[in-house]
Amino acid sequence: MPPMTRIHALGHYQPEQVLTNDELATMVDTDDTWIRQRTGIATRHIAKEESVADLATAAAGKALAASGLAPEQIGQVIVATCSARDRVPSNAARVAGRLGIPDAVTFDLNNGCAGFTTALATADHTVRAGAASHALVIGAERMSEVTDWTDRSSCVLLGDGAGAAIVSHDGPADGIGPVVWGSDPSRAGAVRLEGAWQPRFGQEGQTVFRWATTELAPIARLACERAGVAPSELAGIVTHQANLRIIESLARQLKAPDAVVATDVVHSGNTSAASVPLALAKLVERREIPIGAPVLLFAFGGGLAWAGQVIRCP
Repeated sequence: MPPMTRIHALGHYQPEQVLTNDELATMVDTDDTWIRQRTGIATRHIAKEESVADLATAAAGKALAASGLAPEQIGQVIVATCSARDRVPSNAARVAGRLGIPDAVTFDLNNGCAGFTTALATADHTVRAGAASHALVIGAERMSEVTDWTDRSSCVLLGDGAGAAIVSHDGPADGIGPVVWGSDPSRAGAVRLEGAWQPRFGQEGQTVFRWATTELAPIARLACERAGVAPSELAGIVTHQANLRIIESLARQLKAPDAVVATDVVHSGNTSAASVPLALAKLVERREIPIGAPVLLFAFGGGLAWAGQVIRCP
């Protein structure tokens, strides 16, 4: 019988500097009320000197410590990121080196804001196939480095941070449910990070908003169906933290009245691939969701891509 999987432990990290809406109002033509009404965001964390690898290592170190595993027990390290400056060596290789992980397969994965849930499914498949007993999956972004700070429509959205999860064998049969993933390449240009370094983030906001609020709920319900969990049974919903209005719309459509809905976007902004593990780790740290309860993870964004699965809360 193939190994079962679970999220063994979590960790998260955000830079110390906090940028408020009032501070942004001194940089571009905006104000706190305008930002909150359209996005729900109040603050975001900004890295001064820390790289994507630095953020990833900080979150991963916490997850590894919480797991009680030795570094040599980790057989795979994946860093999901779209904002990393360095390409080779991979950020995953840098994390492994800094944490003393000796022999793991290491690689970066870029699926935009859906990067972490895509990477989580990849690690889940690796462990189920017996190619590794434990995998370290990290979502880490320094979006501030690819932000156009003169564009008020996008600079108010983005923040920096990282979240990490240890995926381990010997979990319950439904510890990590089947992934639902895909993309709509016909609208791939709706979210962009293009150009030679230094690229800039850009998006067609209304296109993304309509897509997220009208087409994604059925896909999220399919993730529940494949896991054998009715949406009404969910104890938690952790979607990509893009915009509070999108999060609330998806939650309403799923009709999960007892679920805790992650709204970390209010304090962290849109941290792209880091947003799901960052929000999940905080909910678990505050013990807002019971151990073993079903939680929907669902991310979406550039590509236009999506990936999600139901997990059992660690």
